Amino acid sequence: MTKARRVREPIQVYLTTAERARLDRLARELGTSRAEVLRRGLDALTGTGTAQAYDPLDDLIGAFDAPGAPTDLAQQHDKYLVEDIEAEWHRPKRRRSS
Repeated sequence: MTKARRVREPIQVYLTTAERARLDRLARELGTSRAEVLRRGLDALTGTGTAQAYDPLDDLIGAFDAPGAPTDLAQQHDKYLVEDIEAEWHRPKRRRSS
């Protein structure tokens, strides 16, 4: 059985600098083209296709291998979450420029 040939239609999309940077980063991380990242995103948002969607939790894999990282995070996650929220409350707020 041969794979059905996909008909492709060009499309122009205007992205902000930040969106373009995210698109480029995802393409690099996934080892694919920007167009394929957009196709996978469309598939993920519509729940169609077999494309593997980018999972933001993938960034957490190995994130706690650093020295000083908690070794009991799975058991004490609520404690660490509360500590982080309380620390956020005490951080000075950044002012927006007008």
